Amino acid sequence: NLADAFSRFFKKQNDRPRFKSRKNPVQSYTSQCNYPKKGKPTIEAVGNQIKLPKLGWVKFAKSRKIEGKILSATIRRNPAGKFFVSILCEMSACPYVPVDKEKFIGVDLGLKNFAILSDGTKINAPKVFRKYEKKLAHWQRILSRRQKGGANGHKAKIKVAKIHEKIVNARHDFLHKLSTKLIRENQGVCLGEFRLL
Repeated sequence: NLADAFSRFFKKQNDRPRFKSRKNPVQSYTSQCNYPKKGKPTIEAVGNQIKLPKLGWVKFAKSRKIEGKILSATIRRNPAGKFFVSILCEMSACPYVPVDKEKFIGVDLGLKNFAILSDGTKINAPKVFRKYEKKLAHWQRILSRRQKGGANGHKAKIKVAKIHEKIVNARHDFLHKLSTKLIRENQGVCLGEFRLL
């Protein structure tokens, strides 16, 4: 990761890499997949297990089928302490399929309503933050009174991170369900441009 960060810095693509301690809430590293002439690749997934360099076989919850040639795997720990693996695969390009122009829908994002569809349907966003507001305020108050670097402070930090994670997950769930519904019912989606002066 450090070598990649410096190579991007010298190519003037990124800023200079900054030191990230073990206390940094997000920890991640990337492992490249090697394909030796004899033997098996360094990263492979079979069923609900994945083989990672230096870790060996690890159980994981597979969200989708892994297709194509595996290039690399990024292991990431989020602020709530959960681990995730992202697998980069190389696949052949999908053929272009012509779409029916009559099965298009327009989406206009608004302020009062989350979105208004071209057929007049109004979609309201869920008020997720209101649901967890009191709980979040309670644990943030506890965290502010804890000593920095202490064990109890760390526990409170994880509790706050878990509440934030629940809010983010609920919002993502709403967006994924809405986008899936729109693409299943229509062949094309057009977004309206909204500007505030």
